[in-house]
Amino acid sequence: MSADSVTTSIRELVAEREIIITCGSGGVGKTTTAAAIGAMVAATTDRKVLVLTVDPARRLATAMGLSEFGNVESQVPPELLDEARVDRGSASGDEDDAAGTAGELWAAMLDTHQSWNDLIRRHAPDQRTIDAILANPIYQSFTSTFVQSHDYIAMERLYELQESGDYDLIVVDTPPTRNAIDFLAAPERMADFFSSRLLRWLIAPYRSRVVNAASKPFLVAADRILGAQFLSDIADFFILFQSMYDGFVERAEAVSEVLADHRTSFVVVSTLEAAPSREARFFMSELKKRKLNLGALVLNKTLPPLLLERGALRDAEEVRKNPSDVASKVPQRVGSPKVVGHVLEEIADRYLDYRVLAKREAELRGELSGSVPMVASVPYLSDDVSDLGGLIEMATHLFGSSDPDQR
Repeated sequence: MSADSVTTSIRELVAEREIIITCGSGGVGKTTTAAAIGAMVAATTDRKVLVLTVDPARRLATAMGLSEFGNVESQVPPELLDEARVDRGSASGDEDDAAGTAGELWAAMLDTHQSWNDLIRRHAPDQRTIDAILANPIYQSFTSTFVQSHDYIAMERLYELQESGDYDLIVVDTPPTRNAIDFLAAPERMADFFSSRLLRWLIAPYRSRVVNAASKPFLVAADRILGAQFLSDIADFFILFQSMYDGFVERAEAVSEVLADHRTSFVVVSTLEAAPSREARFFMSELKKRKLNLGALVLNKTLPPLLLERGALRDAEEVRKNPSDVASKVPQRVGSPKVVGHVLEEIADRYLDYRVLAKREAELRGELSGSVPMVASVPYLSDDVSDLGGLIEMATHLFGSSDPDQR
């Protein structure tokens, strides 16, 4: 299928892609959505799937039955995937596919510090530089606390995994929305940072061991506040890192190409509450501005369509007007018609309250759907998603509810 083809379901979207990046605000089920997509693809095809979480989420490991969950990819035990693959044919929508070879499901959680260490070992020019960088105290702080370093190394990790060719599909769970924008911009920002005029001005005296007239006042003040050793450490750190500058620029460009490639799609996850909806709208506009492929909008924890049916509304209003009459028609009732009438009246009131919420959801859905090629909905589930079976159940709703025409 060509890059210009219109997909009509989440199933078709993931079948055409090699990377799916889920994004959205916190608390909307983004991590669970990423895991559900990965689990369903592994359970219903012969593809090797990796779910990579950038926003550390131990619950993902628990749901996948993994005790070890870190920077190195771990395979979900095949027997657990087999157990979750209940009635595979109906889950996949294809009986022939259900009889095929099972796929593999893998998971990893980004370890920022370890990933930076691995990057240094791969790209530093020699062992002496590697040892000097790893031992530098500024480097230790940089990889542990500098937010931009987390975003950048996440993109490096994604690029490394994609380049390895080990996986047919990589599903990435990103940090909450505003941070996810930093995630997208991190390669370019990191390259700009290491080539900035400020850094060149800071490290120049340490390169030449000559403090010029322009930099001397700043260095004297900084030395008094921060200490000479700190300035020396930070200068050494950036001098060492600049030995890898060309590599940073090249990989930043390569990562940008991966993100913009037609084999990569973004899936925005939201609920139909006001704040998450605003975040979803913001992120979709950012993707459009950056000319990145927005594949779908997933609306999580939605109310059932029954709440908007006219017939159901008429029934609820009838119950509210004449609860006793309706109660008298209920067979095998427990208690008097008056008591049953009160119960039915309360049920009708709650239905009408939820109908108001459902109408508001429908309005928000309409507002959000205008700028996205496909919308998929997942209803409130009766139980929390806590294992592979739950992920497959969620994905059954997700894969079966896509509607490209709801705009």
